[in-house]
Amino acid sequence: MGAVLMAEQVSVTYGQGETAVHALEQVDLGVHAGEMLALMGPSGSGKTTLLMVLGGLLRPSSGSVRVDGQDLRPLTERERARLRLTRMGFVFQSYNLFPALTALENVQLALELKGQPLDEAEALLRQVGLGGRLRGYPAQLSGGEKQRVAIARALAGDPGMVLADEPTAALDSAHGQAVVQLLREIAHGQGRAVVVVTHDPRVSQLADRVVTIEDGRIRP
Repeated sequence: MGAVLMAEQVSVTYGQGETAVHALEQVDLGVHAGEMLALMGPSGSGKTTLLMVLGGLLRPSSGSVRVDGQDLRPLTERERARLRLTRMGFVFQSYNLFPALTALENVQLALELKGQPLDEAEALLRQVGLGGRLRGYPAQLSGGEKQRVAIARALAGDPGMVLADEPTAALDSAHGQAVVQLLREIAHGQGRAVVVVTHDPRVSQLADRVVTIEDGRIRP
């Protein structure tokens, strides 16, 4: 089976001339359905930049990205936003939950934006182990619980791929391990492509594949 997410000869350069910064240089990477891939490397190596390119949040300076075979280069910003909304789920280190909304309402909002039935929110939260915390506000939840809400929200609309940026960085060991296990289950049990930018060795231990980036290039 071919890769559902593919970067080919992707480069990202900020600035011009002598002050130009090459964040990525001719990166090739494919991610398959049912695979959990860990992107690792030192700070400033280009990990998050690559994740943004893969997620259609950043246009590369050169090269191409394909999602389910669709080339992102000719798409307008509106078309790219629609693709992200329907085919991708995003998880961030800082959770990005709405503090005035309960866990249930945070997931319902994502479903509403994607044109999906709101009653799916409870099932998504139960799927990530939060069936007893539906009415909890973010301030009442632990870091691990907030990240689980964020993961449930990312699964709204049944996207084929989940992109996570340092999802365990703000969590203690137990909660971090639980989140890693959950992401692995999302890949293996649900057949989604999962890409995790991380410094966390727990992720690399459970990932199907580890890709290391240094100075904007994938290390052999």
